[in-house]
Formats: sequence, structure tokens, C-alpha cells
Amino acid sequence: MTTSYVQEIPGLGRATGKLTGRVAFVTGGTRGIGAAIARSLAGQGATVAVGYCNDSAEDFVANLTEQAQAHRATASAHQGDISSAADCRRTIAEVIETHGRLDILVNNAGITMDKTVAAMTEEDWYTVLAVNLSGAFFLSQAALAHMVERGTGRIVNVSSVVGETGNIGQANYAAAKSGLFGLTKTLAKEAASQLDKSGLRTDYGIGITVNAVTPGLIATEMTDRIPERVMSKLTSQIPVGRAGRPEEVARVVHFLAADASAYLTGQVWSVNGGMDM
Repeated sequence: MTTSYVQEIPGLGRATGKLTGRVAFVTGGTRGIGAAIARSLAGQGATVAVGYCNDSAEDFVANLTEQAQAHRATASAHQGDISSAADCRRTIAEVIETHGRLDILVNNAGITMDKTVAAMTEEDWYTVLAVNLSGAFFLSQAALAHMVERGTGRIVNVSSVVGETGNIGQANYAAAKSGLFGLTKTLAKEAASQLDKSGLRTDYGIGITVNAVTPGLIATEMTDRIPERVMSKLTSQIPVGRAGRPEEVARVVHFLAADASAYLTGQVWSVNGGMDM
């Protein structure tokens, strides 16, 4: 069953209006990094649709309204199962039907089912890959067709430093997040090729770009459950000496989503305090 609603919200954060008139869809957009990205895009003037699975999105949109500052935009919430190709196609169509267009797709939704390789079940493996990698593929596939038709668009895949370094107990998660690198670069090349064939590519135009962002240790609801001694050990391994904030990831995403970032595509942007140096 589809659950959606539309509510007017003013933009949040330091408003510049650089995304005024744009429509963004952020999967996993009601909590943690996804919520920060949604607020950041709204703060730049974008209309923001958030995707969610189990939790209600009403409180989140209500909070956006309470924090309203400069821009007025439309927000909507769209419930779906990212591991389902059909749901991925449906939610993209739903966003376009609701707002008339889709300019920015942020593939942020992800899950963990951590176990060592020896203990990992088939379900643990396939479930994490279905959400974290296949979901991004099917969402991007549907969004890219619409973007090529219009001649403009931005896709940002939220990966992880674990996709670069690996991590004990996270073979499924690391494989999925690493897979996003190959998906990002292939989508970037195909988007440019398709845009050229469509005859809509112009010199110095907005174009269609696809990039990835790799957060490191970011302070969210998940890290709140990490014991203090473990957190201290983790932060001691980060050159800047602390965990990152969701807003610091969001800032990179809204930079990549801007019209002016047309010459940046197929790249992996690390937001990890120097963990991978």
C-alpha cells in the first residue's frame, strides 16, 4: 500500500536558494544522515521528497515545518521497500507524479546485518545487498530515464568508508558499499553517453552527473549505542580526532546537487576526517 502526503515547508539551514525550483528524492530520508541531507537540500530551496520504510514520516515533516526559515517549498513522504525493484520504480514514479519532475536522487537508504563471514547466512548476505546496492541500481535506473528525457539531473550515492577499507563482521555491507563505486562510475558514463545521443547536451549546461559520497564515523542514533571506550578508540584513529556530523555529509551532497557542479561526475567524495589517508 502506498502512503504519501504533501505539506508545505520553508527551507532549513543557511538559505542560498541555489536549488530553488529543483525536486529532490532522498531515500532513508527521515533519520540520521538522510534527514540531514533532506534538511540541507530544503535549506537550499529545493522541494524535498523523503523515502522511508517502517517509521512514520509525519513527525519528521512536522519538524521541518517548525524549523522553517527562509525558503518555502513542498515536501512529501513516500513509503516503500528499497529491496523491491517494483517499489523502487513505483516511488520514483510517485515523486514525479506528485511534483511534476525529479532533478536530484540521493540513494541514502541502507541497512546492516553484521556477522563474521563464518556466521553469515544467505539471508544476511542477500538482504543487505538488495537494499544497499540493488535498491540504488533500480532507483537510479528509473530516475535516469526521466533525467535523460529532460536533459538534466543529479544522482548522489551514499556509500561508506567501509566500502574502501573493509571491516570485520561487515562483509555484506562492505561489498554493497564498494559496489556503489562501480555503479556510480558506470552510471556517470552512461548518463553522459545517453545525454549526448539525445541531442540535449550543451556546452556548459547543467547536464546529468552521478557521484558517490563516503561517510566515515558519523554521529547518529546508531553511534549513540556504541560504548564510550569503544568510541574513544575509534575516534583516536581519525586524524581530526572526532566523529563527523550528519550535516557535514549533507553539505557535500548539496554541493554535488547544485547546477554549478556540472563538471563533477563519476567521483567518490570522502567525508571521513582523514580515516582513509
